[in-house]
Amino acid sequence: MPPLFETAVQAILGMSWRSELTVEEIPAPQKIAPHAVAISADVDLNDEELGSGRLVLLHDPAGSASWDGDFRCVTYARADVDPEMVADPLLTEVGWSWLLDALERNQATYTSPSGTVTAVSSRSFGGIATDPPRAEIELRASWTPSISSSDDVVRHLRAWSELLCLTAGLPPLPDGVVPIAPRRSGSWLR
Repeated sequence: MPPLFETAVQAILGMSWRSELTVEEIPAPQKIAPHAVAISADVDLNDEELGSGRLVLLHDPAGSASWDGDFRCVTYARADVDPEMVADPLLTEVGWSWLLDALERNQATYTSPSGTVTAVSSRSFGGIATDPPRAEIELRASWTPSISSSDDVVRHLRAWSELLCLTAGLPPLPDGVVPIAPRRSGSWLR
């Protein structure tokens, strides 16, 4: 494993997450890049699931022209929203700004962002007509992080966690507030 990728993995393993996030390692895709690590997170507040997401960090030491670098972050975030929000034509643009703003606020240097934001409203009929209407936002995005140290990785992890929380309706942590690491309870990530 290349030393810089090992540094990135160790930064992920040692990350202190916001208390609303439950984070765990998941299997990473094997054919996109020579090296990959993946995590998933649920956003919960007062025992209510507000949203979820995944982050994959890809690394190709030889670089990739399509990535414009040798690392690539790929994410998916989703959350239920108020049904009225889905009708707002600016929701998808605001959703995209959550990603870019989170990267900027956390001083996570990047290039080549791309992705989609989808707002969906659904209503059930027939045998499931009693199910309540649903509305959700989904963001699928990728960007090329500038990584030369574990601090760089942590900046991108903080931006990603902020994105998940914003998508789920939670505000970013105020400047200077750092999440307190929870007690380890057999899980390698929290």
